[in-house]
Amino acid sequence: MFTALLLAGGVMLLIAALFAGLLGIAKEKLRVEEDPRIGRIQEILPAANCGGCGFAGCADFAKAVVEERAPVNGCPVGGAMVAEAVAAALGVEVVRTFPYRPVIHCGAKAYQKMGRVPYEGVKSCVEANVVGVTQACTYGCLGYGDCALACNYGALHMVDGLPEFDYDKCTGCGACVKACPRGLIEQIPFKRDRMLVVACANREKGKSVKEVCTVGCVACSLCQRLSNDLFKVSDNIARVDYDIYTGDEDMSNVLDKCPAGVLVYFGKPKPEYAKELAEEEKATAAYAP
Repeated sequence: MFTALLLAGGVMLLIAALFAGLLGIAKEKLRVEEDPRIGRIQEILPAANCGGCGFAGCADFAKAVVEERAPVNGCPVGGAMVAEAVAAALGVEVVRTFPYRPVIHCGAKAYQKMGRVPYEGVKSCVEANVVGVTQACTYGCLGYGDCALACNYGALHMVDGLPEFDYDKCTGCGACVKACPRGLIEQIPFKRDRMLVVACANREKGKSVKEVCTVGCVACSLCQRLSNDLFKVSDNIARVDYDIYTGDEDMSNVLDKCPAGVLVYFGKPKPEYAKELAEEEKATAAYAP
């Protein structure tokens, strides 16, 4: 009996050793050599794993860059310095691009949103959007700050029912874009420190817009006619064409003539205008109902 057990144990050990050997051979035969540049690029990246590049994490992005499925400057967190380092590791040149930063297509502050009703549910934009009866405009910002909670860099906070962006801290990761259940936040190319935005997303006709918001776009197309088509009006809403808009254009005529006052600058004002704008904002806040 004891001899039989020893024999069985020996056979099992022999089979295990045989399988281990076969697995070792298979590992060597089937091993896929990883390009060493992937590891070097991954070391360069900031390890934020935010997904702003469009990939699951920094490791996937590094592999995609080496395989030429992603641009060397595709990391929004790393910015220009990381892009240059990645390009140097690959022996290529960096093609100049503009940083993409978030803006919101809604300019209605809490006191400008009409038809607001008491909401006792979870203070979340996602939850309130499902309920759908917290305010008259079904396109406007709900104001509960899901975007601010999603930001890992403290780059935005809620002011008067709207997110306010701190572009000095913003990395352009896109977390706030994904967090907005109404798709109001968009990343645009900041070709200059200050970019013009249509702060509205209501696609109803003008009369219906005015019934739910005091600062909604009425799609009058005046901005399009006055700006040499820098604006495009479609589906009852105006949008800036950022492919041709540089940020250097004189838009004062368009701003003055817009009947809804829905055109808003995002970013830093020029130094000569900063004090004047700060005084205007202070005055507006003082007289807000």
